Amino acid sequence: MTTLHDHIQMLRAELTSFYLSHGERRRIERELKLACAQFAADRYDETPPA
Repeated sequence: MTTLHDHIQMLRAELTSFYLSHGERRRIERELKLACAQFAADRYDETPPA
């Protein structure tokens, strides 16, 4: 099972491909933006260590 961090890294790697159509690039960028927002929200929800 991949973690959210792994998913973000895979999406970033996909964006480096030269063979993406404009639609594919927009889809990946949109998915990356959502994944980054979810990652940030998950980290914000964590309680700080005591």
